Amino acid sequence: MGQVKFRTNLHNTVYDVCKSRGWRETDADLDWDVHWADVQWMRDVFDHVRLDDHQRVNHFRNHYELTRKDLTIKNLKRMKKTLEKEDKIQEASKFDFFPQTYVLPAEYGLFEVDFKRNPQTAWIMKPIGKAQGKGIFLFTRISQISDWKKDHKWKQDGQQHAETYVVQRYVDNPHLVGGKKYDLRLYALVTSYSPLTVWLCRSGFARFSHHRFSMNLKEVDNNYIHLTNCAIQKTSSKYTTSGCKWGLRSLRLFLISTYGEAETNRCFGDIQQVILRTLQSVQKIMINDKHCFELYGFDILLDDRLKPWLLEVNASPSLTAETPADYHLKFNILEDVFNILDLERKLAGTEERVGGFDLIWKNGPIGIAKGDKYLTSYVGCANDKAIPIAKIKQPPRLAHSQASERPLI
Repeated sequence: MGQVKFRTNLHNTVYDVCKSRGWRETDADLDWDVHWADVQWMRDVFDHVRLDDHQRVNHFRNHYELTRKDLTIKNLKRMKKTLEKEDKIQEASKFDFFPQTYVLPAEYGLFEVDFKRNPQTAWIMKPIGKAQGKGIFLFTRISQISDWKKDHKWKQDGQQHAETYVVQRYVDNPHLVGGKKYDLRLYALVTSYSPLTVWLCRSGFARFSHHRFSMNLKEVDNNYIHLTNCAIQKTSSKYTTSGCKWGLRSLRLFLISTYGEAETNRCFGDIQQVILRTLQSVQKIMINDKHCFELYGFDILLDDRLKPWLLEVNASPSLTAETPADYHLKFNILEDVFNILDLERKLAGTEERVGGFDLIWKNGPIGIAKGDKYLTSYVGCANDKAIPIAKIKQPPRLAHSQASERPLI
C-alpha cells in the first residue's frame, strides 16, 4: 500500500498524529484510506456511498444505541431482562452498575412514584443529546421538576413536549480524594461487533471537582461540587489546569496505598467488566460494518465502596488538548489506535497488546480477561510501550506552556 491518505475536519491531535505518521491529508469526498468523521457525516453520507475494502471510518452506523443516554439505559435494561428470561440469574445480577433511571417526559409517572417512595433522595437530570455537562442539574424536591416542566412548556396532554431528559438517582456516596469528587475517563476501541472485538487502553484520567464534596441540601445546585466535567470546572474561580486531571496510574497507586492491592485489583477488574457488559448489551443490535471502528470514551464513577457506576459512553470523546500532559496522553492513544487499524499492514494479526491497548475480548475473553486471581485488568498499569513525550512534536500552542506538568499516564 502506498502513502496513506486521511480526511478529517478536526485540526487537533487527530490531525497531528496523522501528519506525524507521514500520511497525506485530502479533502476528497471518497478518495481516502481513513476518515475521522463526525456523526453528522455518518447520518448524511455513509449509507449513500460504497467504500473499498481497505477504507475505514471512525463510527458505526447506529453508534447512538450505545452513546445516547436514554438508549444506553434501555439496552442495558433489555440485556438484563434477556439474561433473566434465560435463567442466567447470576450474570443478570451483575448488571447493577447503572443508577435507577427514567426517561422524561415519557416515564414521568413512573419516576414520580419512585420519587415519592424515596423522599429526601437526590436525583440528577441530564439531556440525552448534549455533552460537556450542558443542561445537567440536581434536585431533591418534586417542585423543582415542576419548575423545569414550566420552563420547557411541557404539557401532559402531549401537545407540547420538553426536551427529552434522563433522570437518575444520584450516587451520593462517591469515593473522594482530598475531600473532592472525581470520575474516570477510560478509552475502549471496538474494531468489530461481529465478532465483538474490544481493545482497552491502560491510560486514561480522573477528572476532579475543584470544590470539596458535600450533600448539604443548600448546595445541591452547585455544579462545581457535583459535576466533574472540565467544561464546567474551568469556569470556577478555583480552576487550575494542573489540578483538574490525574492519570489512571496515579489513581491506581493511590488506591493501592489506601486499600491494598487485592481490593484495588478487584475494583479495576470490575471497571473492565462494566465496559465489556455495556458493549455486549448492544452487540446484537449494532450494525456491524467492516469499514467501521469506534473509539469510545467511558465515564465511570467510583463510590465509597469502590463500586464502579457507569455514567455515560461518548461516541466522540474530546481529542483536543489544553496542556502538554493532555496532548501526550491523547497523542499516544491515537497513535495506538492507528497502529491497531494497521493501514500500513505491519501487524501479524495475532497481537494481544499494541502500545497502551490490550485486547480483552475477541468473540470471548482474551489474556487477562479470562480471569487472573491476582491481576484482573491492566487499566491503570504502567504503559511502558507508550511513545516517549520527547519524541512527540507538540504544536506551538502547547510546546512552551506548563512544560513541567507530568504526563497523564
